[in-house]
Amino acid sequence: MTDLPQTAPEAAAELATLAAEIAYHNQRYHTDDAPEISDAAYDALVRRNAAIEAAFPDLVRADSPNRQVGAAPAAHLAKAPHARPMTSLDNAFAPADVEEFIARIRRFLRLGDDEPVLLTAEPKIDGLSCSLRYVDRMLVQALTRGDGRIGEDVTANVRHIADIPQRLPDDAPAGFEVRGEVYMAKNDFTALNRRLLDEAEDPAKARQFANPRNAAAGSLRQKDAEVTATRPLRFFAWGWGEATELPETTQSAMIQHIRRWGFRVADDDLMVPLSPNIAEAGDGEAVLQTYAGIEAQRADLPFDIDGVVYKLDRLDWQERLGVVGRVPRWAIAHKFPAEQAQTTLERINIQVGRTGALTPVARLAPVTVGGVVVTNATLHNADEIERLGVREGDRVVLQRAGDVIPQIVRNLTPDVERPAWPFPRCCPECGSAVEREEGEVVYRCTGGLICPAQRVERLIHFVSRHAFDITGLGATLIEAFFTDGLIQSPADIFRLTEEQLAARKKDGKVWAANLVAAIAARREIPLDRFLFALGIRHVGEITARDLARRYRSIRALGAMLRHAVFLHHRLEPVVGETERKFVLRRDRLLVAAIETPGIGPEVAGALIGFCAEKHNRDVVFDLLREVRPTDIIWETRASEVSGKTVVFTGKLETLSRDEAKAQAEALGARVSGSVSAKTDLVVAGADAGSKLKKAADLGVTVISEAQWVEIVQASG
Repeated sequence: MTDLPQTAPEAAAELATLAAEIAYHNQRYHTDDAPEISDAAYDALVRRNAAIEAAFPDLVRADSPNRQVGAAPAAHLAKAPHARPMTSLDNAFAPADVEEFIARIRRFLRLGDDEPVLLTAEPKIDGLSCSLRYVDRMLVQALTRGDGRIGEDVTANVRHIADIPQRLPDDAPAGFEVRGEVYMAKNDFTALNRRLLDEAEDPAKARQFANPRNAAAGSLRQKDAEVTATRPLRFFAWGWGEATELPETTQSAMIQHIRRWGFRVADDDLMVPLSPNIAEAGDGEAVLQTYAGIEAQRADLPFDIDGVVYKLDRLDWQERLGVVGRVPRWAIAHKFPAEQAQTTLERINIQVGRTGALTPVARLAPVTVGGVVVTNATLHNADEIERLGVREGDRVVLQRAGDVIPQIVRNLTPDVERPAWPFPRCCPECGSAVEREEGEVVYRCTGGLICPAQRVERLIHFVSRHAFDITGLGATLIEAFFTDGLIQSPADIFRLTEEQLAARKKDGKVWAANLVAAIAARREIPLDRFLFALGIRHVGEITARDLARRYRSIRALGAMLRHAVFLHHRLEPVVGETERKFVLRRDRLLVAAIETPGIGPEVAGALIGFCAEKHNRDVVFDLLREVRPTDIIWETRASEVSGKTVVFTGKLETLSRDEAKAQAEALGARVSGSVSAKTDLVVAGADAGSKLKKAADLGVTVISEAQWVEIVQASG
């Protein structure tokens, strides 16, 4: 990629943005079964992240997407650890990627040119990965992939899938995990959606699944296994996990063994037999012929596939190659190219996400792409609209590759006279101003707590552990109370009554009394928690604590913010001043107005922008009628770290991270979440990663947890 960041700060900022964005889309795809972007768009984000990490290896984050598998398990299902982690797969998008994969195997194993490398090839099913554990040949546990280490327990649910044997034959090992894909056939998916529509009392509100993958995931992960029993789920086996023994020495022979135990495998439905489904990969030509043969059958297969998976056949070589990060070196997924069609872009709508991001969505004249009727496509952001030059009424090329929301890749009528489509400057949900910070491509609504699209998420944050931390009031109750109209703003939480709550549960008087008492106990709250709870962009725990330490009371902080907002409204460019010079001057003045160490232009702009919106001020004033932020009195002891910036990294053995932070602040230090040239001291626990390396590169002093405890004890 030629447009990579040129400096380390630029790269670090983009990696942070990519990590958050990819984690969000992982959650939407793997946990919520409700993806918001196409597979191709997601793959592009991952490739961009990998390219930046390759260019700046010292900046690889602990939460790098390249180290993650799937997403956290859903809250409504029990969790259990995998005996062996479930990995993910690297992707290949072109013949050159496949040839490089084979070449890497040869280099790693130091194979001669005449040494044959055999690969298996299988269709990549678009379903939900699942691991089936058999003990004494009886099915005892089924787990979804989850985050690769911990999955959701769906044992009761998979017992209703006819493709899954409850018992293995006597020649199977005593302990064995079969891994594969739970999926839904295309015809079964269509029939299920039709049945859900027929059974709905109000057809307009009928639950309809977007595609077979979502239908399979939603059906398998039901809390009630009896619901799963009514869904036409199927299972293909593609591998194994922990095993007391392996009866074969190759991938292909093991899969045939698993087939003999009663499982279906992915090539059972291929119309052109590829048995034994192995290609000699001298130069990759045989592998690519196999790929072309499977791709030719794609549209006619009874299930959705989005590529071909190649695996090294010899198991002893697989063992030597091992796993790097989240992916095995001995396997790769060769993705199919996207399918395309032409249609008319009828209008462009804006959707507001739960984080306030404004995403343009194209509404299209219906067109069939790959057997699916498509009426919507993602346009990603304002830059993408400008790049494509699309306007309402244009003819466009639409691309789909098994995606939930396809994408527009080309404008066929860019020269037709039509005005450019204007990206909105106000949120369509609440009317608040939208802003795009420097270096970002996404416009965001500034409405925060008053924006309907963001309100539930903001309320959940408001009651979270490091904010108001109201015992017994979690995300599930917040969503239910919001849906029922009991709460719409933070202040409404403190207006809940026992009478309102008791009616929600059978014999609910005690529960209601306890919850109201827990809410009342938070009517007084430290100023820093109050600030953090407001959910102001870029104002996290540390920044909230810095502001509270600097101003001590809500009155003093409010006075400063009123002055800063006044200054913000009065600032105008001087005659002859360029835009960049004006921005730098404005940022400098606003940062100076806040007068708090560690507060830069980004945080200052977000804080003042929040306060500049009248509706945000109204929400805060309403809340202040119900709660009282208490003044902050920082009692600090003189120590060798007074006035210094400290970073904790790795796993602390004798202290919680919160306790360590509290100790540092009590000693007059400032705690930061990242290492920079301004860091004075890094306390490194077990398994410290990139922060420890960066500290070494910058020459920052690093001490152990035991040495930190000595500093605390020495200060009295």
